[in-house]
Amino acid sequence: MLSVRIWGDRGSIPCPGKDTVVYGGNTSCLEIRAGERLVIIDFGTGIKPLGDWLMANDFKKGPINADIFISHTHWDHIMGFPMFTPLFIPTSRLRVRGPVSYEDETLEQIIGAQLTYRYWPVRISELSAKIEYAQIKETSLDLGDGLWVTTKYLNHPILCLGYRFEYRGKCIVTAYDNEPFRNLFPTDPADPSYDEDAAREGEAAAREENEKILRFFQGADVLIHDSQYTAAEFEKHLGWGHSSFEHAINNANKARVKKLILFHHDPNRTDKELEQLEENYRRRIAGKTSMQIMMAREGLTVEA
Repeated sequence: MLSVRIWGDRGSIPCPGKDTVVYGGNTSCLEIRAGERLVIIDFGTGIKPLGDWLMANDFKKGPINADIFISHTHWDHIMGFPMFTPLFIPTSRLRVRGPVSYEDETLEQIIGAQLTYRYWPVRISELSAKIEYAQIKETSLDLGDGLWVTTKYLNHPILCLGYRFEYRGKCIVTAYDNEPFRNLFPTDPADPSYDEDAAREGEAAAREENEKILRFFQGADVLIHDSQYTAAEFEKHLGWGHSSFEHAINNANKARVKKLILFHHDPNRTDKELEQLEENYRRRIAGKTSMQIMMAREGLTVEA
């Protein structure tokens, strides 16, 4: 069986409170199960309750053994790291992989910088678990036991990877934080900076990159997709590295995705708003596609 459970689904910053009780206020953290294998995506604040759950359940059966993939190193996706209890257990075996932008520091140094005296009372040298770090790019990895992961660069202000997990004929894909690729060159001939060749090449490059993303999604049983904005909001946030609900739904449908989970909720989005948006989009696609859509919420488990 291949499944995903959501422990954190917010973007930008944790937002606990009375208006986020249903869908949750923790930043991104996913738990994927492939048979007996445990995969975690992102060290957002949702990693704290996941760690507690693992200690109360999995730890009874034996040491925690997990592959952890980081989508990117923006703070909302790594800030829960110091509170992940298995880090302090000597028998834990954790393999942490993720992209690093053009910097001198390694993935371990970037994540571990949170455990310095300026920010935290515990030092990275005090962690007891056996932790392996690896910087990865676009690649395909055999994780063993029939589980494969393929990575794809997304469009974000920092290097960011989407992940495609395949196990026994089933597939789960993640795609956040991601903004549709667009032509960055002026296309209006009246613009003083207009260059016909550059404009044409820019259009072709954006189209090609967006088609690569579609191929990455193709036939997924479950797609967890960035949907921080509505279409109207998206136009006001170009370059911020996020998608709209409409874009996520259209792309998933084109790629023949079976189940779409709308993810990375804006921190200002209330439970009531998310519920209304979910009902609205379900109504709009009713009878037009067999694809299921659902808002991410903490505790939601979806099987591929």
